[in-house]
Amino acid sequence: LTDQSVMKPSPAPRRRRAAARPDEILDAALDAFLENGFEATRMDDVAARAGLSKAGVYLYFESKEALLKALIVRAVKPVADQAEHLAAAGLNRPLDALTLIVGALTSRLEDPRVVAVPRLVLSIAPGFPDLVQFYREQVVDRARRAVEALVQACIAEGTFRPVNAGAAAKLIIGPLVMGALLRHVLQAEAEPLDPAAHLDLVLRGLSA
Repeated sequence: LTDQSVMKPSPAPRRRRAAARPDEILDAALDAFLENGFEATRMDDVAARAGLSKAGVYLYFESKEALLKALIVRAVKPVADQAEHLAAAGLNRPLDALTLIVGALTSRLEDPRVVAVPRLVLSIAPGFPDLVQFYREQVVDRARRAVEALVQACIAEGTFRPVNAGAAAKLIIGPLVMGALLRHVLQAEAEPLDPAAHLDLVLRGLSA
């Protein structure tokens, strides 16, 4: 009974708890932002929902703005990451890569807690230009450039007729985002947008 490995408790559960803490705080912050609005939410509100002191929240996030940036990185930035990865890997088969991007984006936007993040950014746009710029640079611009590169590749190989690639990228991405907002924010759509039908409509217009 003197074996130190037996007598000492394992620190693993504490480490796992500490590792999970940022996500727990972010979940609490998202709930608070959605219920109270971003501007009306206080760090105390987030702390209470997370079961922490305010000082405990500040150990991980220095401000509400930092919380929202972290939510953007966690929930929406992976969409741009995946679009860039698929575009880089699929330039030799750009139409297939476009199809994968549309499917992945549609699937991601079916999660209402993902859609909640751009919804929050839109709601505070006039008063928080730095957060809007962060969202645009980390998500919108990167996803748009990835899709635009694939459209250009499709034009180069003769799959698409010559068009403005930037405009075509917006045409491909825009309805997906609008469909998610209509469904999850305005509750004006009962069914999710069918990525195959969307691609069919767009690609028929772009086909050479």
